[in-house]
Amino acid sequence: MNESPDPLLDLLHLLDLERIERDIFRGVSRSSLVPRVFGGQVAAQALVAAGRTVPDDRSAHSLHAYFLRAGDPGAPIVYTVDRIRDGRSFTTRRVVAVQHGQPIFHLSASFQTYEEGMEHQAPMPAAPDPETLPTAAEMLPRYADRFSDPGVVDRLIEARAAVDLRYVDAPPFGTVGEAREPRSQVWFRTNGKLADDPLLHVCLATYVSDMTLLDSVLLAHGRGGWAVGDVVGASLDHAMWFHRPFRADEWLLYDQESPSASGGRGLGQARIHTADARLAITVIQEGVVRVPRA
Repeated sequence: MNESPDPLLDLLHLLDLERIERDIFRGVSRSSLVPRVFGGQVAAQALVAAGRTVPDDRSAHSLHAYFLRAGDPGAPIVYTVDRIRDGRSFTTRRVVAVQHGQPIFHLSASFQTYEEGMEHQAPMPAAPDPETLPTAAEMLPRYADRFSDPGVVDRLIEARAAVDLRYVDAPPFGTVGEAREPRSQVWFRTNGKLADDPLLHVCLATYVSDMTLLDSVLLAHGRGGWAVGDVVGASLDHAMWFHRPFRADEWLLYDQESPSASGGRGLGQARIHTADARLAITVIQEGVVRVPRA
């Protein structure tokens, strides 16, 4: 396994887009477990592009995105930002990601100046201390026999090396053939400290949010996932609301569930809480989830 000596630094470089015009940016990709660009990467890069055209006193509070085509990991991605609105309190941006002359991804993001307001939130669900849970490097080799490709475990560990992601219960590939409640919890944080840049923390949470959100769909049907090969699929759309400040380099609980699957699609929804029980983010995603045909 050719793991970088500093995977987090590699990820930060991935999100540090090249500005090639006032509102045009270029990004590169990293290798993925599947032969296409990882959805969390393109979403995070698009949010970086949007955020770099917004005043520093405005923080991202929501994003809504569609995955239009599979991205080519071997080609650069060009992000064009449209400055839709600059209001007194809110700023709206639209971003289109293009490869080979075609749009592969579309994002709308909204930013807001800080203001006081009414406060309430859903309670944080029960979850064990993340420090008591195994790391990916400790957990994944236990399930090596579930994968037809012996290299999958190393590639999974390498793909997640920048993020310390710990499952509360067994992942879908750990209980193949056993239908479970359509709910999954993971704790995550970056493997290293980050600068005090709110946009960076939001973009890293966006990156991680696409890693496990559809796990709960698979659990309901006893499927192991893309690495096992008993389903095929891809993200269709993705929405996030950022409620309260948080740090992506401190533990965050990702509490995920699936209320529905039908028509070859599965819906995942989730809440992300800080370790001190503040509701930081709400996430909803729908994806294609199909059983391979013989």
